[in-house]
Amino acid sequence: MRGSWEGERDPLAALAAGDPGPFEELVRTEVTTFLGFFQRLGADPEEARDLTQEVFLKLFQHARRYRRSERFAAFAFRVARNAWVDRTRRRALRSGSSPRSGAVSDERDPLELVADAAPDAGEKLATSEVSRRLHAALATLTDGHRCVFELGVLQELGYREVSEILGIPVGTVKSRMFHAVRRLREALEDDGSEREERA
Repeated sequence: MRGSWEGERDPLAALAAGDPGPFEELVRTEVTTFLGFFQRLGADPEEARDLTQEVFLKLFQHARRYRRSERFAAFAFRVARNAWVDRTRRRALRSGSSPRSGAVSDERDPLELVADAAPDAGEKLATSEVSRRLHAALATLTDGHRCVFELGVLQELGYREVSEILGIPVGTVKSRMFHAVRRLREALEDDGSEREERA
């Protein structure tokens, strides 16, 4: 997440106490965080927007019952992951197939738009290429490995928090992270080798 939402800045605790300010700030500043999260899991841009809106709505609805027993970021990503799981199950039921997320969207990640604000055109091109390669490499991961990598590396949550969000043992989180990083490294190296051969 872009901001720290702990202590006095916990948006749900503030909302429950009658102060909507931190929650409004959360929505303004973290929308791209959740859009990127869902797109990296395989949602197309429209679906990512719907899911992001659903996350904020569910967080708002939980404010009265919310108890600070963990970091807010971990709680928010558990809500987001549950929204994703529910969506993929509903999609699978409609299509009659097993729940699977699909490929990462070709649409640009909103976080990439921030990088494109750089004035140097060469830097923009390099950033765009790195982003494209990373998206392609992330698409090679299984859903479980992609989720662990997203939460642990991109969202900077600890192993225990990732374990609680995904409902799996810490050892499994560590194992999936190890395999995800190894697979990403292989995919990025393979992509680099192919580009050198074409040059």
